[in-house]
Amino acid sequence: MKIFTVKDLAKHNGKNGKPVYVAYKGKVYDLTNSFLWKDGRHQVLHNAGTDLTTAMEQAPHSEDMLARFPVIGILQEVYTLSSSEAKTSRQESI
Repeated sequence: MKIFTVKDLAKHNGKNGKPVYVAYKGKVYDLTNSFLWKDGRHQVLHNAGTDLTTAMEQAPHSEDMLARFPVIGILQEVYTLSSSEAKTSRQESI
């Protein structure tokens, strides 16, 4: 399965004929064939090419709606280390 970075996902924003991809809980879905996504937008609230995990908590529908669409990849998680974590990590590698 393809691994998508946040930057890769953003390229699939549904604009100018590009496919509509969104991420949810680490999975990347292809929503290109959904009539509810037009020009990379859904209900004027959500944009294609983004991680909708947090936004889905507010949605009037459940995540089961996504089960109708193919999972095409996995969203690579990006971790930001605090300065103390980074310092500890550097010291451990020495």
